[in-house]
Amino acid sequence: MLSELPPQARFPNLLVGVETGDDSAVYKINDDQAVVATTDFFMPIVDDPYDFGRIAAANALSDIYATGGTPILALAIAGFPANEMPPEMVTEIFAGGADLCAEANVPVAGGHTIDSPEPIYGLAVTGLVHPDRIKRNCDGQAGDVLILGKGLGVGILGAALNKDELDANGYEVMVESAVKLNSVGADIAQLDGVNALPDVTGFGLCGHLMEVCKGSGLAGTLYWDKLPFLESAVDYAQKGYNTGAANRNWASFGDHITTFDGIADWHRNLLMDPQTSGGLLVTCEAGAADAVLDLFQSQGYGYATVIGELTEGDPHVTVEG
Repeated sequence: MLSELPPQARFPNLLVGVETGDDSAVYKINDDQAVVATTDFFMPIVDDPYDFGRIAAANALSDIYATGGTPILALAIAGFPANEMPPEMVTEIFAGGADLCAEANVPVAGGHTIDSPEPIYGLAVTGLVHPDRIKRNCDGQAGDVLILGKGLGVGILGAALNKDELDANGYEVMVESAVKLNSVGADIAQLDGVNALPDVTGFGLCGHLMEVCKGSGLAGTLYWDKLPFLESAVDYAQKGYNTGAANRNWASFGDHITTFDGIADWHRNLLMDPQTSGGLLVTCEAGAADAVLDLFQSQGYGYATVIGELTEGDPHVTVEG
């Protein structure tokens, strides 16, 4: 659908638009500053309103970090069933979002709310980035290694939660991952040798890697035995928990994914599992990998690890067992 929109080349200061499937738009102000802008919102994925607000805010802020920027201002976007939802619950959602933004030193300075049949909450976020440090999906290079900053499996755990079958530890693991800010992205973007920095969200690991491959004109390889998974996520996946979004992802990207012999449905479900506020997927020169991993580890991203590489070839993703 976006391909039908007119090209934005008539705006020379628009450095990042819709063409490359990036997480944020970027507009150059001068040689040293560019504005980064994004918006993200969704319906509740957890029952606790405060946790919902925190997760939605972290998810929106992540788009700024994934472009290499630093968020400076947020506006709330919300919709609630006005005559059905208790005001106290609405307040808790806004409080969760504001508290999470405060961790990033970002004020929620206003916003807009509508009457909606279902609760909706998220943010429009503005940030800043140096024009020379912007990270785009189309800038991956052959020979880059792939580093993932968080464990996979948020969608699988959420599917178990929707059936009231997620245990307390699984819920804690899911929320802890989803509210963890991807603020390390602003630091990673300053490292030489880092080429792309998308976050893994609704299209799952394979979908977002495919965006990088398509934009960069390269092939991607993932090593299944190197992938980090959140605690309990594999167990729930093996029991058959899955999301409709993962199935839609396979329908959209499956013909561009080559998998190892003997792959099971639960493997595929994890590869396309939609992540809410998922980890950053760093593509960098091999010589920069240790510095990237050191930054992740020093800022509390315990799951961060090398998971694959980019190589010359037609855009597709190969998953090796």
